[in-house]
Amino acid sequence: MSSFSALLLGLSFLSASLASVAPGFNYGSTKVRGVNLGGWLVLEPWITPSIFDNTGDSRIIDEYTFGQFQDHAKALSTLKAHWDSWITESDFQAIAAAGLNHVRLPIGYWAFDVSGGEPYVQGQLPYLDKAVSWAQKYGIKVFPEARMGWFQFDNSGQKTSKPSWYLSQSNIDRTNAIIKRLADTYKDQSSVVTAIAALNEPLGSLGAQMLSVTRQYWYDSYGNIRYPYGTSQQSNTVLVIHEAFQGLNYWQGFMPTPNWQGVMMDIHKYQMFSVPGSELSSFSLWVIVGEWTPAATDCAKYLNGRGVGSRYDGSFPGSTRIGSCTGLTGKASTFSSSYKTFLRQYWEAQSSTYEQGQGWIQWTWKTEIADEWSYQAGLANGWIPQNPTTREFPNICG
Repeated sequence: MSSFSALLLGLSFLSASLASVAPGFNYGSTKVRGVNLGGWLVLEPWITPSIFDNTGDSRIIDEYTFGQFQDHAKALSTLKAHWDSWITESDFQAIAAAGLNHVRLPIGYWAFDVSGGEPYVQGQLPYLDKAVSWAQKYGIKVFPEARMGWFQFDNSGQKTSKPSWYLSQSNIDRTNAIIKRLADTYKDQSSVVTAIAALNEPLGSLGAQMLSVTRQYWYDSYGNIRYPYGTSQQSNTVLVIHEAFQGLNYWQGFMPTPNWQGVMMDIHKYQMFSVPGSELSSFSLWVIVGEWTPAATDCAKYLNGRGVGSRYDGSFPGSTRIGSCTGLTGKASTFSSSYKTFLRQYWEAQSSTYEQGQGWIQWTWKTEIADEWSYQAGLANGWIPQNPTTREFPNICG
C-alpha cells in the first residue's frame, strides 16, 4: 500500500472514530449544572459526624478504621442503614426539580475489591445501580468517581501520612482493573452514565514520580474507558481526569484532539484551601469545576478530620486565628440574614465564573450539620435559587 493510500485509510478511520464519539450530554454547548452526592457510598466524618461519634471510639476517623475497630456485623448494619436512607429516589427527584442536570457520585475502590486483610465493608454496588436507575428516571446524568484509599485524606477512605498509591504497581494495577470493570458495567448506558472520573484528586505535590504515574494512569484510563469492548470500537463514555492541583497551565496540550476524543478536565475550587487558578475558557480540553462550595471557611465540624479543629478559629494545629466560627457553620436556623446574603452572593459569583468553562458540580447535596455546604439546605433557605440560572446579583462579578 502506498503511503498516500495509507494516509487516506488513516484519515477515514479517524473520521469514523470521531463520528462515533457521541456523549450522552452536549458537552461543549450545554452547561453542566450539578451536585455531588458526597458522604453516601464513601463516608466523610464532616458530612455525617453522627456515624462516627456514635461508635464511641476516637480511633475511627475514616471508612478504613470504621471497619477496622468495630465488629464487622455492626459496621455493616450501620452502613446498610446509611446507604438505604442518606440518598433515595426522592433526592434525585428534588435534584431534577432544582434544575440540575448532573450528579457526581464518589465510590471507593473497596466496593469492587477488598484484599490483603483490608477491613473495608462492602455492599455499595447495588446502590450505585439504584442511583443510575433513578438518574435515568429523572433525566439526570451521572459521573461515577473513583476514590482510592491510598491517598492522604479521609475522603479517600483512609487517612494516612504516607500516601502510597503511586509507589505500588499493585495498587495501580488494582485501580486499572476497577476502572475497567466500572467502564464495562456502564459502557452501554452512556445516555445516563455519560462520564467516569477515573481518580479523585491525585496529589501532585507529592512530586515528580506521582505526576509521572498520574499521567500514565490517565493514558491507561483512556483505553479502559473509551475502549471497553476489547476491540477498536469506542464507547461514548467521557473520561474525566483531574489536574492534580497543578493548575491548568501544567496540563495545557495534554491529550490533544484529534488523537484523543471525549476527555474532560476536572478542577476543584475550595477558596479556603487554595488560590485562584487559570482561565477556564482557554484550556484545550473541556473543563468542569467538579467540586466547590459557597462556604468560605473551614469551620464545619471535622472538615479537616475527626477531632481536628479549623484554621479559621485557630484550633487547627499550627494555624493563626482569623475569627470566630460562631454563626458561620451549623444549621441554617443559626445563620444571620447578612450571612445568608453573603452565601447567595458567593454562590452566584462562583457558579457564574465556572460557567466560563463547561460548568460546575457543587459539593455537596446534603450534610447533617454543615448547612453552608449543603445544596439542599441552600435551596430551602434561599441562598441557592430554585432555578440555577436565576441571579439576584447579576453584576456580582463586575
